Amino acid sequence: MSILLAGKLALVTGAGSGIGREVCRVLAREGANVVAADQNIKTAQETVASLTGTEHIALHINVEDRSSVETAFKDVTKQFSKPPTIIVNSAGIVRNTLLMKHDDSNFDDIINVNLKGTFLVMQTAVKAMIEGNATKNSSIINISSIAARGRHIGVSTYSASKAGVIAMTKTASLEFGQFGIRVNAVLPGFIDTPMTADISDEEREMFKKNVSLQRTGKPEEVAEVIVFLASDRSSYINGASIEVTGGLN
Repeated sequence: MSILLAGKLALVTGAGSGIGREVCRVLAREGANVVAADQNIKTAQETVASLTGTEHIALHINVEDRSSVETAFKDVTKQFSKPPTIIVNSAGIVRNTLLMKHDDSNFDDIINVNLKGTFLVMQTAVKAMIEGNATKNSSIINISSIAARGRHIGVSTYSASKAGVIAMTKTASLEFGQFGIRVNAVLPGFIDTPMTADISDEEREMFKKNVSLQRTGKPEEVAEVIVFLASDRSSYINGASIEVTGGLN
């Protein structure tokens, strides 16, 4: 079996749990060196400890903070003598609150992590790729959400932030294509992660009824799509938003 990503360097934000951790696992399986970046360094280290191969590192990153993001990329480029050419923006937060009960700090937190964080990581990554003459066959994958389609009550700001990720992905793909950098988005549906752990059994069953496969998704099912988008097997996919929802209607 061919290894898809031999010798590639990948940086994954939100790598300490859920989809981010699973993406790290599948990237490592396919031969990539993985930088597991998370605000919680302990969970990032746990992710690295679970990976096959040895050329992986855990890294602290606060995606809301420009200096933290820029320092992270400088450290990675120095340690590996090259910038990462696979970027997965998986860091994200959700707070279920009706619009009328939403306060400013909740709004700011969600936008800062989900949208500004994606912007800062993309911008810094592409600068590093250009400086390192490493743009050819590079791939950025941003994790949006099916919530971006505006189908759920109580997640207005989260939905707006994830819709913003889709729009930013599309525009970035137009700007970066000339360098050989592809930018795509993945829209997971109801996936079994820590983010969905608090949902009641009743709500869970209700969600399943709206999924044609009649079940929730697994993080690895999203990770496999992301790794495909990171690889040369998707070399002509750019600016796409791919739903991974089991047929959620």
